[in-house]
Amino acid sequence: MSLPLPPVLLAGCGRMGGAMLAAWCERGLAPSVVVDPAPRLPPGKIPVTVVPEAAAVPAGFAPAAVILAVKPQQAATVLPQFTPFAGKSVFLSIMAGRTITGMRAALGLSAAVVRAMPNTPAAIRAGTAVACAGPGVDADQRRLCDSLLAAVGQVAWVEEEGLLDAVTALSGSGPAYVFLLAELLEQAGVEQGLPAGLARLLARRTISGAGALLDASSEDAAQLRAAVTSPGGTTERALAVLMEEHAWPESVSRALAAATARSRTLAG
Repeated sequence: MSLPLPPVLLAGCGRMGGAMLAAWCERGLAPSVVVDPAPRLPPGKIPVTVVPEAAAVPAGFAPAAVILAVKPQQAATVLPQFTPFAGKSVFLSIMAGRTITGMRAALGLSAAVVRAMPNTPAAIRAGTAVACAGPGVDADQRRLCDSLLAAVGQVAWVEEEGLLDAVTALSGSGPAYVFLLAELLEQAGVEQGLPAGLARLLARRTISGAGALLDASSEDAAQLRAAVTSPGGTTERALAVLMEEHAWPESVSRALAAATARSRTLAG
């Protein structure tokens, strides 16, 4: 059984921040504060006070962690508002591209910062997050951040912060690639004469079922693919198209490279 979570200050309660807050409340979150003028709060009674800006945080509130869940483009104006918590609370950032060095420059060098990248399956507690601890983060703060991230899925840690740009491209943005595949499969099914409702059902269930099989299997993806591909069969014919030069192998590689590069530019 998970231990209750200490009080936190959540800066930004959009889709991801709201999903994380809902999971923390399920874990037994202590009375906390959300800073957002229009938050996406989970339904029901929750132990949070909502304020529109950092200046309105109740006096004397001492969060164990400040979670930075605002858009990365807002970081330059938002981060300086939370400097009073530097040296007192650990900062857990889920802002894409924003480096630990850059955040500490805005928050103060006494700020202990953990940078993480979760993904949207967090909404159903099936997310994956990768985190990196910056200078001054102690063992207790790291454990707290791990608990906050684990509430919505699995957590992995890296020592090299630069890897988080590739993590963002693969895992952070990855659900969108899967949703695009579902969209394209549905459209192609309709083109082949399937009723729209059936095409949607087949596309969604095929992707969710294949993902569940992949998650449950000890075999790697290439082995599972080969198991479905009978020589001379329909799958082999389809894969011959998808594996053509300039098709999936090259386009997926180019897509992740583009997303990785964009993550790096967000640091500026």
